[in-house]
Amino acid sequence: MRDLGVGFGYLMKGQRWVAQHGKQYGMGLLPGLITLVLYAAALVALALLGHRSRDGWAAPITNDWSSPWLGLFRGFLTALLIALALLLSVLTFTAVTLLIGQPFYESLSEKVDIAESGHAPESGLPLWRELWISARDSLRIVVRALLWGVLLFALGFIPVIGQTVIPVIGFCVTGFFLVEELAAVALQRRGVELRERLALLRSRKQLAWGFGTPLAVAFLVPFVAVLLMPGAVAGATLMARDLLRTDEAPAA
Repeated sequence: MRDLGVGFGYLMKGQRWVAQHGKQYGMGLLPGLITLVLYAAALVALALLGHRSRDGWAAPITNDWSSPWLGLFRGFLTALLIALALLLSVLTFTAVTLLIGQPFYESLSEKVDIAESGHAPESGLPLWRELWISARDSLRIVVRALLWGVLLFALGFIPVIGQTVIPVIGFCVTGFFLVEELAAVALQRRGVELRERLALLRSRKQLAWGFGTPLAVAFLVPFVAVLLMPGAVAGATLMARDLLRTDEAPAA
């Protein structure tokens, strides 16, 4: 249980770090703002499309239902679809923001490393290669999250459990993958591949949950996600150092 508090502590340390470094914080806000505008348009379109298509495919099932039950069923489906969309939007928002802001967040993560040890590991890869690896790994994470989302969507139909336990599990799953995406900025520079990153996080699940689950809840509010993103990258860099137990000597 101690790791839950440690993970949350890294999240807070990251926010404090960017608060003390205004220039890095300001630059880190730009990618999130761009992504927010794109997602706002996409979610509005999804909501309009979902409202129309829901009645169409649910009609054969609900044609003979009485009015109160029909309304409850449609409301239930809408709630599940919104929950699934939010889960995926939190993860993809982070992935897209990190991709758009790769140079900004790389610089931010490096400065956190330098502040901690006087030295920032470098991948030695050109920018285009780093962008490709980041996009490829993010897509793999989104696919994994989508599979979890479909499973949790199905489990959401279980009475009581589906409306209580399953949403909590959903936030934990979202938080775990969110941490992977954020920590990847620092770990990729250290040559840690996706499979190794997932293994590291699985070995410290409570640490990942302590950092990622509160962040996943906060990211449900779009503008809050933009404000917290730079600090989340800084905190994830600090946590990555813990995961690898780095003790890097200052540069001579």
